[in-house]
Parts: sequence; C-alpha cells; structure tokens
Amino acid sequence: MRHALLTALLLLGAAPVSAAPVPAAQWITLGTAGGPVASPTRSQPANLLVTGEGVYLVDCGDGCVEQLAKAHIPLDRVKGLFISHLHYDHVGGVSALLGLRYQTSTYAPLPIYGPPGTKAMVDGLLAAMMPFAMSGYGIPGTPHVDPASTVSVTELSGGDHLTLGSVAASTVQNTHYSFAPGSEDDRRFRSLAWRFETGGRSFVFTGDTGPSEAVTRFAQGADVLVSEIIDLDATLAMVNRENPHLDAQKRDGMIEHLSRHHLPAAEVGKMAAAAGVKHVVLTHFAPSDPSAALVEHLRQGIAVHYKGAITMAHDLDSF
Repeated sequence: MRHALLTALLLLGAAPVSAAPVPAAQWITLGTAGGPVASPTRSQPANLLVTGEGVYLVDCGDGCVEQLAKAHIPLDRVKGLFISHLHYDHVGGVSALLGLRYQTSTYAPLPIYGPPGTKAMVDGLLAAMMPFAMSGYGIPGTPHVDPASTVSVTELSGGDHLTLGSVAASTVQNTHYSFAPGSEDDRRFRSLAWRFETGGRSFVFTGDTGPSEAVTRFAQGADVLVSEIIDLDATLAMVNRENPHLDAQKRDGMIEHLSRHHLPAAEVGKMAAAAGVKHVVLTHFAPSDPSAALVEHLRQGIAVHYKGAITMAHDLDSF
C-alpha cells in the first residue's frame, strides 16, 4: 500500500511524504543569580530544557514558577525535575512547584532526580502540603488526592545514566563539596553535574562546582556548556555587606567555600577549552547582581583561554 502511494505521488509530480523533523532542543536560563542573596534583577538558579514532548526543569530556585509563567510554560508541561544539589538557592522553588501543581489538579506523578537527600527533602514538602490537601477548598466531604502520589523521587550519586522521554541524561559528581572520598559525609552529601542529549543537541550543566577534571571530561564535545561563574573579590564584598557581624570562623569557612567550590572566569575558560565545547553560557553569577562592567570583565577572563562562543546569560535567555 505504501509503495503504491509513493508511486502515485511520483507520477503526479509530488514529493513523497516524509516524517516530521524532530524539533531541536532548547535551553532557557530561567534564573541566573548565584544565591543565596536575592537580586532585584535576576531570579534564583533555575533552568529549563525544552523538548518536543515537554519541558524539564534543571534546578528550581525561588521564583521558578513565576519565571515559568514569564516563559509562557504552564505547569502541566513540566515533565520532570533534575536537581544538582540541595542548597536552598537551587531548590527553594520546589515547594511552590509541587504545591501549585497540586492546587491546579495536576496529579500526574512528577519524576524528580537528585543527589542523596532529595527524598528526605521532598518528603518534608509533601508533609507540608497535607493541611491544604485535606481541607481543599472548604467543601465538606470532598475526597482528596494523596500528595505523595503526585511525585516520584530517584536519588543519584554520580556516574548515573537514565532516559526520560526523548532525553538521555547522565551525571557526574563535581567539586562543590570537599568531603573526603569514601567518607560517610561523601556518601550522604553530593553535588552533581548533568549532561543531557536530546533533539540532536547536547547540553552540559556544571551545577555549582569548583575546578573539576571529572566535569571537564564529562563535557567533552558538548554543544552547550552551561556553567556557573564567580568573581571572588566582588562576592566577598557582598558577603561583608550582607553579614557585617559574621563571626570569624564562619567568615573563614565562607572564604574557603567560595574560593574552592566555585569557578572563576579563568577556570571556566580552561575547562571549556579542554572540553572542546561549542558554546559557553554563563549563569549563576556571583555576586548575584553583577554590574555590566563586572559581567564584561568576567567574559574577558574566559576569553583569554577559550576562543569559542561565550554568552553571559540573562533570565529567560534561550539557547
């Protein structure tokens, strides 16, 4: 039958029917501030992977639902959530995501993938949803759906591979934490970088990380590397302004964290060059509300080492 149809089309001078092309995937930077200090111009860390069958969140900082609305994405289009690590600036919006899905009767289970501890976090949020679930809109006798039935959680440790719809995702442990390898703390607390292959494109998301050979290998040949970035001096100045009475021990710990567990411009450039990526997209700016001059300074610092395309992202940019 199909052969006869093709023959008829050719005799009539028409082109044969072909399958619709698979749309290219896109990445949207929903929130580009580095937390936890709120910014008046940038939302907290969140990203969106857009595919033909739906969209997937990659981290979900505070304000994520509002950013989805600005991107004209209804909640029922979100088919999954990938989490890099459990710092509040990256997961502060999960409560709103789950609660507002529930309140708008979107009960299809939302797959959530994240590092160890993700299930405990989600279980706490589900418990917090129960008063609304049981009271509903105040109509006596109305049955309620168990909030726990609206999510499924899978915890990952790095080196994982999974498929969700048309998305092939993988993880690697990065260096946002410096617990001794093999220790109990290392087992319990991990920070992940993610790689996504879909729609003929590859995206690597560093998450929050310090310099990491593992992430560099992980990013080999990617179409887009979405990386965090920090200016240490400007970020320390922000910390001093926000916490002028921070005690010396906590200040020393903050300095060690910022200097070891994040990426200055030069390190971003070196990693991108070594990985041979096609395009570097910078997000998670630290400080969280950088001046235009500082953003350009950071771009130039990357360009010393990496000669490919560089974009200093804003909220709701698309790649």
